[in-house]
Amino acid sequence: VQLQASGGGQVQAGGSLRLSCVVSGHTFRIYGMGWFRQAPGKEREFVAVHDWSGTSTYYTDSVKGRFTISRDYAKNAVYLQMNILKPEDTAVYYCAADKGPSYPSLLGDYVGQGTQVTVSS
Repeated sequence: VQLQASGGGQVQAGGSLRLSCVVSGHTFRIYGMGWFRQAPGKEREFVAVHDWSGTSTYYTDSVKGRFTISRDYAKNAVYLQMNILKPEDTAVYYCAADKGPSYPSLLGDYVGQGTQVTVSS
């Protein structure tokens, strides 16, 4: 299983970005998919997860109401729409997937390369 993330960039506070992640390989082994982030000098933090077989989603409290995770079965993709971005959202964002039914947790059995998100004040 390979995960390819894209869509990061630099934006001013209050702006929006949309991250994309495409899964390839043995996608039938995938359960939940979601995103982590890691800011400089900080530990990796869970952001959001989508239950691959349904419509359930779960978010960390700091992004609720601002971020939306969605998936596209046909494209084997998961997206993270980020609105009302804040400087504290600045981090490298990693797409991740689980090989077991761990929802609402996201264990990160498979993790893609990161994409940088920078929010300036």
